[in-house]
Amino acid sequence: MIRRTKSLRLMRSRELEWHEHDLPPLDDHGVLIKTMACAVSIGSEIPMYRGDSLATRSTVYPRQMGYESYGEVMDIGRGVTRIQIGDPVVAFYGQQTYAVCPETQVISVPRNIKPSTALLTILSCDAAKGVLKLRPKASDKVLVSGLGTMGLLTVYFLREYLNVRHVDAMEPDRERSAMGISFGVNVCFCDERSIPSVYDVGFECSARNAAFHVLQASLEPHGRLCVLSDGNVEEFSLHSAFFEKELGIVGSSDGWDYQEHAKWFFEHVPSTPYISDLFQLEIEPSALIGCYQELAAGRIRPIKILVNYQG
Repeated sequence: MIRRTKSLRLMRSRELEWHEHDLPPLDDHGVLIKTMACAVSIGSEIPMYRGDSLATRSTVYPRQMGYESYGEVMDIGRGVTRIQIGDPVVAFYGQQTYAVCPETQVISVPRNIKPSTALLTILSCDAAKGVLKLRPKASDKVLVSGLGTMGLLTVYFLREYLNVRHVDAMEPDRERSAMGISFGVNVCFCDERSIPSVYDVGFECSARNAAFHVLQASLEPHGRLCVLSDGNVEEFSLHSAFFEKELGIVGSSDGWDYQEHAKWFFEHVPSTPYISDLFQLEIEPSALIGCYQELAAGRIRPIKILVNYQG
């Protein structure tokens, strides 16, 4: 029986340590998971690592790093009915070698889905929740700001689930713009001055107030906008267009239903293998601390990072 685990913890801003500790006991509804892969969620984790996240100003240390984990089930409690020993699963515990999770927070993964794709079910569900709040029609014109992970997954859900025909984006990085086109973006604007004010719906995924202003200005009167970014980089403010056009703005956080979304996602992704292109860097756990340092310094800028725990 596995009783110990190692987890990556933020002890204070910019100081990470691997900490070995006991696992909690496996109760009747618990699932013991051996980690095989994790993801680094750069947009939310790096501001927290630097200590300048607006969303976590009162951070309590130490803090567990990460929340997207893929692994194999090693043991289950007597009351577990949906998960079996040996199953591949996704859960929410982060950078940790083993974990015990309640069955309700464990997502079963089909064996034909590779780890990197499986990990994306979490953030794709978060993106889907925001999209479903506005539920644009197939004929609506939609503008997405920012083509990081959240922006690209928003485009993915708009195109693949709602079949929205006209999805444009604004993204100054040309490599990310090109990836947006591969995900189904019609036009990707690198210069905000060239964006027309013709959109019915907008999605803010850049975490930048300037982009939030451009989105508001680019909507038609009575247009709708959803903020999907964390709000942890810059404070947002309303543009004069919000009042002049009587816009509707909503926020969205976390997923709508991770279990139900995963059923659709895992059935659909085999036909869209390009989604794994979001992972632009793969590392081992031993490289994590240095990787956070590189990310915080701006020396590397991948969209998403896969951490391979299988050696």
